[in-house]
Amino acid sequence: MMYPYMTLADETEIVHSQIIEKDGMRKVIVNFERPTEDGFDSARCELPDYKWTERQGYSDEEIAMFEELLHSNAHLLYKYAKNRE
Repeated sequence: MMYPYMTLADETEIVHSQIIEKDGMRKVIVNFERPTEDGFDSARCELPDYKWTERQGYSDEEIAMFEELLHSNAHLLYKYAKNRE
């Protein structure tokens, strides 16, 4: 299940998973999604590796901005994800 985190000015919704234990690591999945005329732009990143596993419609500059946002908000995302366990 995904939980709302924030909405950006361009209508990008940011949602996150609960903490997922995988290979001895505590991960949080973060999804970015923005409505378009044809559907949605979307991107998915796994913390703590900052590994982008999906990306459609967002520019390199937007992904770089998202990564900066993730670096400065990772501690909060983990805190909120822990509350969902």
